[in-house]
Amino acid sequence: MNPKLSNRINAMATSATLAMAAKARELRNEGKDIIGLSLGEPDFNVPDFVKKAAVNAVNENYHSYTPVDGYADLKQAIITKFKRDNHLTYTPTQIVVSTGAKQSLANLAMVLLNEGDEVLLPAPYWVSYSDISKLAGGVPVEIPTSIESDFKITPKSLEAAITSKTKMMIYSSPCNPSGSVYSEKELRALADVLVNYPDIIVVSDEIYEHINFTEIHASMATFDDMYDRTVVVNGVSKAYSMTGWRIGYIGGPEWIARACNKMQGQITSGANCIAQRATITALESSPKKIQFMVDAFKERRTLILDLLAEIPGFKTNIPQGAFYVFPDISYYFGKTLNGTTINNASDLSMYLLERANVATVTGEAFGNPNCIRISYAASEENILEALKRIKEAVT
Repeated sequence: MNPKLSNRINAMATSATLAMAAKARELRNEGKDIIGLSLGEPDFNVPDFVKKAAVNAVNENYHSYTPVDGYADLKQAIITKFKRDNHLTYTPTQIVVSTGAKQSLANLAMVLLNEGDEVLLPAPYWVSYSDISKLAGGVPVEIPTSIESDFKITPKSLEAAITSKTKMMIYSSPCNPSGSVYSEKELRALADVLVNYPDIIVVSDEIYEHINFTEIHASMATFDDMYDRTVVVNGVSKAYSMTGWRIGYIGGPEWIARACNKMQGQITSGANCIAQRATITALESSPKKIQFMVDAFKERRTLILDLLAEIPGFKTNIPQGAFYVFPDISYYFGKTLNGTTINNASDLSMYLLERANVATVTGEAFGNPNCIRISYAASEENILEALKRIKEAVT
C-alpha cells in the first residue's frame, strides 16, 4: 500500500484474470512456452461482415463524439435484439451503451449503491463484481454453492442471505466462471423469493447469452413481476469475439438508465464511434451467423472434460454455457507436488504456471477457494498440450 494513494485504490484488489494474463506475458517474454487458459477471450477473429461495417464507418467519416448513451440507431438495434432474442420490450430511454459491459456494471453500482448497502453475489461470480461493489461503497455478500449443486444458488440460500441492508443482486447466466446456466424454472423460483423484497435490484449479466449449449436462454427480466427491478447487462465481446472493441449495454428501468447516462457523462462520455457502428451490424444479424463459434466451443468442452476426467483429483460439473470449466481441485490441498506444497487453489494455479507453463486462474478470486478456472477459448491443439502438461505436473 502506498500512503500517497487513496484508500479506495489501496483497498481494491487487482483483477486476478488480468494479473495472471500479465504474469503469463512476462514469462513468454522470458522465452517460456506458456499456454494461456486464463483469459475469457474467444480465439476467433471478428466476423468479416462486422469488420466491413467498421471500415464503412471510417470511410463514411464517423469520427466525432458520440451521444453519451449511444447512437440512436444502435439503441434501436439493441431494442430489436432484446425483442427478437429475449422477448423483452424496451424503449430508447431504457438503453445505455457503454465502453464494455464492465463499465455498464460499474455505472449500475455507482448509481444504485450507498455506503453499507449489501450486494448479493451467488458464488462463484465474475471477479470484478465484488470490487466494483466495494468501490461504490457496497458490501459484497457471497451466497456459497458447490459443484454438487452445479454451482447454483437455491431459493432457500437466497432467502437466508437477504437482510434489511440488501440492495442488489448480481448474477451471470451462463455463468463466468462455472459455465452454469439457470433455467427459466430455476429463475422463477428465485424470483418468488425476491418479489417479497421489492427494494432489491437484480442485475442480470447475460454477456454469454449466445454461448449456451442448452439452446434456451432465460432472463429474470422476462417475468412481469421482476421487469421493473431487473437490469440486463450484455455486449458484443463474447458472442462476436469483439473483446477489444469495448461495447456493452444495459436494458432496464428508465430511472436507472437515466442515472447511468448521467454518471457516464462525467466519466467517459459516449463509447467509440466506429465500434458502435459495427455493433449495429452485429446485433442486426441473425445469431445463426455466429453458430459456428458456439459449435466449436461445445466440441472443445467435450474435449477438455474428457481430458480432465483422466487427471486424478480434478472434479468437474458439466458446464452448459460460456467457455470455462471450474474444477474442484481441493484433493491436492496439503499435498506436495515436486517439492511444492499446495495449500490452496492459488498455490495450485501458480504451480501449474511455473511447472507446466499453463496459465489458469485461482477460484479464490471468484468466491470459491476449492476451484480453479480453465478457459477453453483456445485451439484444440493448445487444449490437448495444456492438459497433457497439467496431468504430468500433478501425477
